[in-house]
Amino acid sequence: MTTRVLICDDSSFARKQMARALPANWNADVTFAIDGRDALEKLRAGAGELMFLDLNMPEMDGYQVLETVLKEDLPVLTIVVSGDIQPEARKRVRKLGAIDFIKKPTDTDLVIKLLQDYGFLRPEDLVPVTERTDEQKAEPAADEATISLNDYLQEISNVAMGRSSDLLARLLRVFVKQPIPRVEMIARSELSMAISAAEEDSCYSAVCQGFTGSGIAGEALLLFSDASFNDMAELLHYEEMDPETVQVEVLMDMSSILFGAFLKGIGDQLDLKLGLGHPTVLGQHRQIGDLLEHHSTRQEKLLCIEISYELEDRGISCDMLVLLTEDSVPFLEQRLQYLVD
Repeated sequence: MTTRVLICDDSSFARKQMARALPANWNADVTFAIDGRDALEKLRAGAGELMFLDLNMPEMDGYQVLETVLKEDLPVLTIVVSGDIQPEARKRVRKLGAIDFIKKPTDTDLVIKLLQDYGFLRPEDLVPVTERTDEQKAEPAADEATISLNDYLQEISNVAMGRSSDLLARLLRVFVKQPIPRVEMIARSELSMAISAAEEDSCYSAVCQGFTGSGIAGEALLLFSDASFNDMAELLHYEEMDPETVQVEVLMDMSSILFGAFLKGIGDQLDLKLGLGHPTVLGQHRQIGDLLEHHSTRQEKLLCIEISYELEDRGISCDMLVLLTEDSVPFLEQRLQYLVD
């Protein structure tokens, strides 16, 4: 009996990873959805009895898809596949009807075990690879979207962001809202204009930390809004310290938590160890353009990854930029080519 499977993820790289994690000899009809709305349209048309669903997507995220599936009583069982590994995220998707949760990057052995546990993969559901039809053989490649370097970096950043958010959530007992990482190639002189989360009339403080690895180099920047300092200091239990000292401590603690976990997540996925320099405070209580002034006179290109962290119900936010040198691009392109071949 053929199982109808729907894989929903806004990343073409993630969709292909998920498809490759399915057993090669499983008698399954695999369909792809590029976002939540697309997934619901295909579910209503009967395209899936089992759905692998990402959480972090534009327009309609995975939580909204699960809510709609419940509301419309659509006949599908859902396994969430996400880089957001916060305990609260797992709890929320369970309440919305997901039968299980797989963290990214996908573990093939775990996928097979879950398929067996939930009755989707039985001996009679397996067919010899040589007996599969041409259509079945082509299914894992049915997603024709080309994987770009930006798409690849966005997906590995999504996984690394999940690790840093999980660490922050566990330490502070909060829920970190997961944005979609922004990836673009920009000139250093354009950096301040490229930060989407920055408000022109607001003041920020910033800390930076350089990093190097075999084939890549760059720096991480954390931009912390002055409006968030007091609330963050309270969460970190710094109430009794001098205000200026508190703010430096907040900057250093937040950069240690976010930079360390994020860059380790990137390094693990690229199979390399990143060496970190010492964190340096760039400035305090200044506008974004002033804080990034040291970049404005340099013309070389940077591959910029931007992530805007927000603590739910706390009014606390900060912006992290990971800036990769132009010389890092060939290594990343080579790594991407290796993974998609």
